[in-house]
Amino acid sequence: MKYIYLLSLVLFVSINLTEKELTAQEIIDKSILASGADKISNSQIMFNFRGNKYWAVRNKGEYKLGKQINNKSGVLSQIVSNYGFNELLNGSPIKSIDTLINKYTNSINSVHYFSVLPYGLNDNAVHKKLLKSTTINGKEYYKVEITFSKEGGGEDFEDVFIYWIDKKDFFIDYLAYSYHTNGGGKRFRVLKEQCNKNGIRFVDYHNYKPLNKNISLLNIDKAFENKQLKKVSEIVLEDIEVKLID
Repeated sequence: MKYIYLLSLVLFVSINLTEKELTAQEIIDKSILASGADKISNSQIMFNFRGNKYWAVRNKGEYKLGKQINNKSGVLSQIVSNYGFNELLNGSPIKSIDTLINKYTNSINSVHYFSVLPYGLNDNAVHKKLLKSTTINGKEYYKVEITFSKEGGGEDFEDVFIYWIDKKDFFIDYLAYSYHTNGGGKRFRVLKEQCNKNGIRFVDYHNYKPLNKNISLLNIDKAFENKQLKKVSEIVLEDIEVKLID
């Protein structure tokens, strides 16, 4: 009996030491590899989202993130790249409205950012903090907080994100964020469906907001379990195509 007790104690200590050895950086690295997001740096990706076509070309540090809109004038393409923002109408360059460039750029960046998570979580402006592990619906998760430097963190550098990463497969099943635009707020996304395209995991989400604005971002997972969130939309990527660049 004493032997069994000592063996159990050793196993318990060993498991907990193993958990403590994983840093926030290591957890994100494992999540990127498990999701195939390491392949995204050299890829071409296309998908449809809420009636518009999006495409991204990333290759050796160069990137072009596009949104294609069909309107009464024809096909409007909006493109964000290393070199700024530009628009094309039916393939020909047009003059962009200066006061709308930031709005369009942020919108395109946001869609592409969420579409390929956890890609991007190792950018230079990203800061990672390991929070206390938790369970959601009986499943164990690492909990990692992401904040951003002002320099290189974009217009929304003050936003805060939290990712719930499965302790077994290192997939992100839940994420939450607080934002400051349009009066600010919080969102909590819950895995709806997932698929694998050319070795890269893509995820659709149920999108929730707190019923009470005083619910903290840190505790929003518990608020979800306690049915204190309201579903406001679904984040669904359709017709995903991926081509890897050698």
